[in-house]
Amino acid sequence: MTKMGKAIAHGAVTIVNAISCGLGAALGVKLWTEATVKLTDEPDVIDGRIISDPSESTELIVKTVKRVFKHLNLENVYGAYVETRSNIPVARGLKSSSAAANAIALATFSALNENVEDLTVVNLGVDAAIDAKVTITGAFDDACASYFGNIVVTDNNSRKVLKLFNVENDDCKVLIHIPSEKKYTVNSDIKRMKAVAREIEAVHREALSGNYWTAMTLNGLVYSAVLEYNPKIALDAIMKGAIAAGLSGKGPAVAAIVPNEDVEHVLGAWQQYGGTIIKTEVNREKAQVLR
Repeated sequence: MTKMGKAIAHGAVTIVNAISCGLGAALGVKLWTEATVKLTDEPDVIDGRIISDPSESTELIVKTVKRVFKHLNLENVYGAYVETRSNIPVARGLKSSSAAANAIALATFSALNENVEDLTVVNLGVDAAIDAKVTITGAFDDACASYFGNIVVTDNNSRKVLKLFNVENDDCKVLIHIPSEKKYTVNSDIKRMKAVAREIEAVHREALSGNYWTAMTLNGLVYSAVLEYNPKIALDAIMKGAIAAGLSGKGPAVAAIVPNEDVEHVLGAWQQYGGTIIKTEVNREKAQVLR
């Protein structure tokens, strides 16, 4: 058995966090996860290894491959060995699970030599993330931004893409401040987040109308207050020239969209907060099979 597939999907940062009301938006960034899937002739045996973070659970790997096999009625035909590697920090709000699920699902279809529609891959990955309990809502917005790139505005409740925006800020970088501690989505305070549903619905309307950078900042301020994060990290970035900055996901990472000429100013302001800082760019490429 030598059938193998390999695929890549990218990371994303939050514009509107959908946990409170089911409406979301996210921005693709040039962080990445690669997955390699090798089919075996041992049905129902799925082994996985996360090369870049071996201490993390492989449950999402197992659930994603199972979802693809079930979709194709092949769960009694194949097993799989899966390896993933990534430069996306885990459990910081940077959509590591969405990127992994997209890459694993796409690589599995490739190993099976099956053509598949983009949203089928996304939805199978969302289902797998729910199965693996690494998400609360399924994170359809994050999965779409990871898969399609650019800005995606969604209704997560009905799993509909409401709008795609091609980001034209070529003269900007995406800076991400990453504290040392991890925070897993399933441990978040859902009740507190749902208390601001009406406010986040208003922020979502801003994103849908094209005011996505305003939405990103407002969303970050609201969720920082709700989850008791320090809003100064994002506000310092705004003060130093960022056109948007806010908490990504349920945190603790903060992302900022910064014109090239202001990157050093924001980096300087963020030094006082410790942790690490990633400098990346908007991703405009779809997830893809690697040959």
